[in-house]
Amino acid sequence: MKLKPLADRVLLKATEAEETTKSGIILSTANKEKPVVSEVIAVGPGGMVDGKEIAMAVKPGDKVVVAKYAGTEVKLDGVEYSIVRQSDILAIVE
Repeated sequence: MKLKPLADRVLLKATEAEETTKSGIILSTANKEKPVVSEVIAVGPGGMVDGKEIAMAVKPGDKVVVAKYAGTEVKLDGVEYSIVRQSDILAIVE
């Protein structure tokens, strides 16, 4: 099965969080927060959304920073994804 976002929505997959801190402390799974950086898997076509023309600024493969509680969580074939509006993406990581 494959997910294809509609309108100005973007399908994201969270990247793995660091297992250790910069000082070398190993983190347990209980102390991990939701990952900040996600990878763009698929992008909707954009177009007219709420009467405004929307051009998509991200593409598959981009690494992005997303608002903390944005989007809808989806699990497909055992993998967790998020579907967010492009406006919920705060930055592209270069």
